[in-house]
Amino acid sequence: MSVHVIKMPDIGEGIVEVELVAWRVQPGELVKEDQILADVMTDKATVEIPSPVHGRVAELGAAAGTVMRVGAALIKIDMEDGAEAPAPVEPPAQARPDPAPRAAVPAPVRSPAPAPAPVAAHDRPIASPSVRRQAWELGVDLSQVRASGTAGRIMHADLEAYAAAHPQRSARVSAPTPAAAAAAPRPPAITGSDAVEAIPIIGLRRKIAQKMQEAKRRIPHFSYVEEVDVTELEALRQTLNQQHGATRGKLTLLPLLARAICRALRQHPQLNARLDDEAGVLTRFDAVHLGIATQTPAGLMVPVLRHAEALDPWRCAAEIRRLAEVARSGRATRDELSGSTITLSSLGALGGIVSTPVINHPEVAIVGVNRIVERPMLRGGLVVGRQMMNLSSSFDHRVVDGQVAAEFIQAIRGMLESPAMLFID
Repeated sequence: MSVHVIKMPDIGEGIVEVELVAWRVQPGELVKEDQILADVMTDKATVEIPSPVHGRVAELGAAAGTVMRVGAALIKIDMEDGAEAPAPVEPPAQARPDPAPRAAVPAPVRSPAPAPAPVAAHDRPIASPSVRRQAWELGVDLSQVRASGTAGRIMHADLEAYAAAHPQRSARVSAPTPAAAAAAPRPPAITGSDAVEAIPIIGLRRKIAQKMQEAKRRIPHFSYVEEVDVTELEALRQTLNQQHGATRGKLTLLPLLARAICRALRQHPQLNARLDDEAGVLTRFDAVHLGIATQTPAGLMVPVLRHAEALDPWRCAAEIRRLAEVARSGRATRDELSGSTITLSSLGALGGIVSTPVINHPEVAIVGVNRIVERPMLRGGLVVGRQMMNLSSSFDHRVVDGQVAAEFIQAIRGMLESPAMLFID
């Protein structure tokens, strides 16, 4: 029998380390050649690592969530000389791994419960107030109790098991007299669970956390909010859908917003830019590669609508739908998730009244869209109902002055309130 060590492969693109997201096999399991062993994450994409050999898993190189360098020992496989591992038994349908390649990770995996262990004498035992009170009543030293809860927490069941096993060490407090018991206030009954769950921040969730932290740490944000009357824009959108929806597809608000942003950037090209703050260089772009912030089951992703300035509303709508679908299904490629020059963020009906979106570093601006609500407005001295929407946008104050940001948003507002301007060059 020989041991084959599978090392973390070089995935390319100059990547020197990756995050081990999830194991697909466990020690002692038989594996076949080309069977997927693990999922690893590079930047925003998850890559599946297959086995190059038949054999039995001898040892896993690291726990899920570990960042590993290329070339590090990933897994060890025992191979019997001249023998191949039998075909694995087909798993039940609900446990069968998804055969499709993925570009995002599932929600964080629950950590396995730690084995019970005695609390060190020099450490303060971890227990809830109710457990501590019960231990006092039983006369039990919590430092002697074996904990089964997460992170060494002593549970009620641990305390009761210890008291039952060591009656000589437990001395219940003597009962008070009936008169004293009647006079003493009774504490309220304590109900509920003391269970806790430790959820590791790994995979895409870790990448999102790192990117948000980096953006807020490195970029001095300032936000600008303006309300927009989109009554005429909504009327135009409905008319276009009635006349062309069957042949060209339905238009949502997003492609019209994208068109307004692209046209406003003609007047303010300094906002269609990326800032290398380490080199001190601001790079402006002629092409608008518009990031579309998209919520997926795995977390927030930003697929890129390339050359948005060259797309008509229907082509723009179709590409937005396609990008959202591949992002949510985990099939987005690295190219589809990188290279944006400015970002559009919308929560649709959940958009609230005001938000303060975080800039997609190293960009210098992000346009946020809040929900549309009908509000009474004064027009010509009369109170009328209008469809109103707020734009909540953030800018990098190192390179974008407040006046420039305001002029940019006012240009967008002007086109949305007079939507014919969206189609006039």
